[in-house]
Amino acid sequence: MLRLRVLCGPWRRPGAAGVSVQNLSRRELASGCPPPHGASPRTLNIFDRAMKRKQKNWAARQAEPMKYAYLREEVASQIADRVYDIARDFPIALDVGCGRGYIGQHLNKETVGKFIQTDIAENALKNTLEMEIPTYSVLADEEFLPFRENTFDLVVSSLSLHWVNDLPRALEQIHYVLKPDGVFIGAVFGGDTLYELRGSLQLAETEREGGFAPHVSPFTAVSDLGHLLGRAGFTTLTVDTDEIQVNYPGMFELMEDLQGMGESNCSWNRKALLHRDTMLAAAAVYREMYRNEDGSLPATYQIYYMIGWKYHDSQSRPAERGSATVSFGELGDINKLVSQEKKSK
Repeated sequence: MLRLRVLCGPWRRPGAAGVSVQNLSRRELASGCPPPHGASPRTLNIFDRAMKRKQKNWAARQAEPMKYAYLREEVASQIADRVYDIARDFPIALDVGCGRGYIGQHLNKETVGKFIQTDIAENALKNTLEMEIPTYSVLADEEFLPFRENTFDLVVSSLSLHWVNDLPRALEQIHYVLKPDGVFIGAVFGGDTLYELRGSLQLAETEREGGFAPHVSPFTAVSDLGHLLGRAGFTTLTVDTDEIQVNYPGMFELMEDLQGMGESNCSWNRKALLHRDTMLAAAAVYREMYRNEDGSLPATYQIYYMIGWKYHDSQSRPAERGSATVSFGELGDINKLVSQEKKSK
């Protein structure tokens, strides 16, 4: 489903040494970050996680962090809506990559009893937003969750998992810490995010410097998400796509906002510096190719929302193959069959 809206060491499953939720005090920072160079040897090391931590810490220290939070606020509210769509309450929930707690502020204590927030940026956790749910903070990397098996009834994640190097294992860990019949609701940026900025930089850099380097991080394809969730053990999967278009005065204002969000590129193969004339050329290309009628420049953020459940015997399952009592050929006469059944009664 696609909607378009416009707005101005290898990982090991945690055992008994994991962080016990009962031992955390309110707003306590309990470290769950891995040691340096602790990535899985099978993982493609695409992102500099230390750099991403610095970027998010810098963004959280700004005088007006909410000035750049409009996108996170919107996506967090959409995730909260999906939580409310599930007709049950969740005694204990986990937010993976919480930032300043954008999802938690939209939840109420009637739905969620206790809320654990994790992030790699300590400054974000120290400046979380106020919420009515009892909340606990844990400094932890999304790739190394320090919790025990079958701990949480609900796990949420908003605009964080697209920065992990090993997304399959991150999803496996989320599945591991969920209780049976628990649900995971997440959102990540999609592959068409910022295609206007990406194309403008590539054209300008090719023309001025004879080639280009990646300046927008790679994103997961929507066709892969369902497979990754199923591989991690989730059932009853839902994946849908949303597009949010934000209009900016110019390209440099867009780049400033990305930095303020903590969403600057942290790929290892990123180019450290762009020449001034290349940047000016990119801004001109952007304006020439994508300008709106009012002179503003659009930037598209593609969001993939995903929902997956941890298996439990009580969950409904597809009927056995061959157990149907009505064939597809008879569906056209369904009204007749219903009428006959009513007359017979």
